Amino acid sequence: MAMEDQSSVPRRQTFGSMLQSDPNHDQDEYINFRTSNTSDQSGLANYDHNHRASRLSSDYNMMISPSPSEECYSLSSTPYIAPSMDLTSSPLSKSPWSSHVESYLYTGLIGSLVREEGHIYSLAASGDLLYTGSDSKNIRIWKNQKEFAGFKSNSGLVKAIIISGERIFTGHQDGKVRVWKVSPNDPNVYRRIGTLPTLKAYIKSSMNPNNYVEVRRNRNSVWIRHFDAISSLSMSEDQNLLYSASWDKTIKVWRSSDFKCLESISAHEDAVNSVVVGFDGLIFSGSADGTVKVWRRELQGNKTKHFFSQTLLNQECAVTSLVVDPSSNFLYCGSSDGFVNFWERAKFLSHGGVLRGHKSAVLCLATAGNLVFSGSADTNICVWRREGCDHICLSVLKGHSGPVKCMAVEEDHGPTINGDRQFIVYSGSLDKSVKIWRVSPCPPHMQAQLQHQSQWGTS
Repeated sequence: MAMEDQSSVPRRQTFGSMLQSDPNHDQDEYINFRTSNTSDQSGLANYDHNHRASRLSSDYNMMISPSPSEECYSLSSTPYIAPSMDLTSSPLSKSPWSSHVESYLYTGLIGSLVREEGHIYSLAASGDLLYTGSDSKNIRIWKNQKEFAGFKSNSGLVKAIIISGERIFTGHQDGKVRVWKVSPNDPNVYRRIGTLPTLKAYIKSSMNPNNYVEVRRNRNSVWIRHFDAISSLSMSEDQNLLYSASWDKTIKVWRSSDFKCLESISAHEDAVNSVVVGFDGLIFSGSADGTVKVWRRELQGNKTKHFFSQTLLNQECAVTSLVVDPSSNFLYCGSSDGFVNFWERAKFLSHGGVLRGHKSAVLCLATAGNLVFSGSADTNICVWRREGCDHICLSVLKGHSGPVKCMAVEEDHGPTINGDRQFIVYSGSLDKSVKIWRVSPCPPHMQAQLQHQSQWGTS
């Protein structure tokens, strides 16, 4: 698990891009990739679909594996079997989640939520609330590892969730963005306050033949609407612009105040898997075509336009995820070859290196403080600590039995360790579970020493 310069990284065969949005195949979208070489699908195809579909919960041995350069240590949990419960049609009824809680002072598992509702595709954390989206079309809200509220969309699996103030934006398989807001009279009730594009805007746009663009051979659609699944959402720094990336190869720009579509960017030659607002007015996009592109936002009178700036990466394997660190100094990119590339703002977006820690595709990334988290189809989460421009792998979080699809990170408000703030990491997986980890930025050998001192009361 080392960092290498990009020039020394050999190219791998194309891993493929995301499956097109056939609703009948949606649950397998990250098991099947478009590729000309089926032997290259080992990273995800080896995951047993029948095993995933029938498994209610597992006897998880939660082991935190350090990098080879660190002292070995492990933390294991007590086996827990979730009870089987019947589903009900009401989206607000209690779902069959079972919490499994262990308490660790340092890096380790502190909670496990196992559900029957479906694969976990999206997560978002805000304060003491956790929002989860799955292929059941439900958005569940959790507080203190207990179900707090929930709401359900009429259609479209939940692919992305972001929080902006009091509003929740969700991206769906049907190509729509839905907007929700908590009721002022009841914190347990959430109401849909908008759909992007709005019905009024769609009807108005459809009346003008100039608003139609060719989306496929012999098929046209109005430009303000995504005609394929939404894969990613991102909000501008001032919360005024919402960006939606789609498998239809475009990025659309929405004004958050009135939900108007301002612009449609024909961004890539294949599905856009990730979009993230960066720094200095830049937007970054990653695609199944293997590229990472930079877009420059400019004001033109009262309008905002985006222009292509440069291509940071052009490789054979798909780009699956992007994230900018909290200090806005680094851009990280996960790929289907299992690598994480990064670029440095201080060096005019020059390539900083490659993090190698996974055996299969990196499906999601998250950052907090000087830590970087990479979740993979190999079922593991690598925790990287950045020191200047160098990165070391602190540990590997093991516990999921399926690909890790999404993550969210919040600062832990508990005690600090040697002055370093700990973090709470939420990970959602295609094994239908959400796991909650406490992660310390301290090296494993220091954590083991501090835990030993805590247990024996030594100093």
